[in-house]
Amino acid sequence: MKFLLTLILFTALTSTGYASETVPLQEARINVADKTSLLRGAKHFVTYCLGCHSAKYMRYLRIAIDTSVDQSIVLKEIAPDGASIYDRLQSAMNKHDAEKWFGTQPPDLSLIARSRGADWLYSYLKSYYIDTSRPFGVNNLVFEDTAMPNPLWQLQGDQQAEHRKTIWGGYTELVSKENGQLSDREFNQFVNDLVNFLVYVGEPMQQERRSLGKYVIFFLVIFLIIAYLLKKEYWQDIYKKKS
Repeated sequence: MKFLLTLILFTALTSTGYASETVPLQEARINVADKTSLLRGAKHFVTYCLGCHSAKYMRYLRIAIDTSVDQSIVLKEIAPDGASIYDRLQSAMNKHDAEKWFGTQPPDLSLIARSRGADWLYSYLKSYYIDTSRPFGVNNLVFEDTAMPNPLWQLQGDQQAEHRKTIWGGYTELVSKENGQLSDREFNQFVNDLVNFLVYVGEPMQQERRSLGKYVIFFLVIFLIIAYLLKKEYWQDIYKKKS
């Protein structure tokens, strides 16, 4: 009995210590049917992300088609100067320069929302804080010792963090922010639109898939009913023969 109580106590303390070091993710409001949000997110991506990261599986033409916007508007308001409507969202940074400046080539973000999740991306982009020990002077609560500088620091402002000590170890939390061009509400909307666009890029056909899925489920239900009635009729004849 004593051994069982000791084991339970040890498990509880271990899980509590782990939870204290885990940053709770903030919830992103994802709606890929919101075409206005997707257009804003596409513009944010081209402006703040495309310098280093690509989304090579997405074309400007596809954005225009899926958001029901004229191609000329996408080229004028979203795509960089000189881009063609048929171009992919390809970064201008070459591999040599990327390795020279960052030590490695920044990853393509076409599938980042599918691999990391929308809430993770939303929380990550909001969780940078000043850390002078890091090469770029910033760190991140969600992805500790991240190699990526904060691309949105002018909009969000400089965030300060403090390390809190507990009996189980400690954790870091954000304590203040200053000098941001956007208010908290505006910045949250900005990041949400960007993440919403990345979710769309990860699976542009998801709206059609969900719509088609309803018809597939309806067909399967009808087929199940028909199959059950056929089975019942078939076995009815067999029971009659046996009797």
